[in-house]
Amino acid sequence: MASTESAYDWLTLDEDEEIVWSGIPDAKSIYPALIIGLPLCLVLIGIPIVVGAYLQRENTEYVVTTDGLYKKTGILSRDVQKIDFDKVQNISFSESFLGKQFGFGNVDISTAGGSGVEMQFMAVSDPKQVQELINKRIKQARGTQKDGDEDKEQVLNDILVELRAIRESFERIEGETPDSNQAGSTDDFDWENTDR
Repeated sequence: MASTESAYDWLTLDEDEEIVWSGIPDAKSIYPALIIGLPLCLVLIGIPIVVGAYLQRENTEYVVTTDGLYKKTGILSRDVQKIDFDKVQNISFSESFLGKQFGFGNVDISTAGGSGVEMQFMAVSDPKQVQELINKRIKQARGTQKDGDEDKEQVLNDILVELRAIRESFERIEGETPDSNQAGSTDDFDWENTDR
C-alpha cells in the first residue's frame, strides 16, 4: 500500500474510501501531436507540440474510488478536481476517428446543477468500460443511500406506531373516567336566552 500512497500523494481519501480504478491518457493519444509535430520539427515549431502533448499525458491522472471521481492535471502546477457520485447527473463517452481506430476516447461527466461537462477523462483506454464502471459505482452509491433512507423511513414508521399506541391508551383512560365538562357542554347551552 505504501507504493500506492506514494503514487497518489495528491489524493486525499476518506478512511473507508478505496481506489477502484485509475488511469492516465492512452499513450496512443499523442499520435496526432506526433503526426503534426514531427514534420514541423525541421523548423523547430513541432518540438513544443510534441513535448507539450507528452508532458500533458504524463501529468494527467484519473481515479475512480468507492465515493467519487478524481482528476489531476498540471505540468508546473497541480489542479485536483473531485466529484462525488451523488452529484453526478450524466455520463457519456465519445471516440474520435483516431480514438476509435486505436481504442481510446473521452468519458464526460455532468453534474446536477452544472452547465455542461464538469469533468472529462480524456483519451482513456476503452472509454465504454470506464463509463460502465462509473455507472455501476454510482448505482451502488445511490443504493447505499436508498438503504439509509429506508432505515430512516422505518424509524419514522416505528415512532408513528408508538404515538398511535399512546393515543389509544389516552383515549381508553379518558373513556373510563367521567368527563367533568359534560354538564357544562356548550352543545346543550341555550344561546338565545342569555342576558348580554
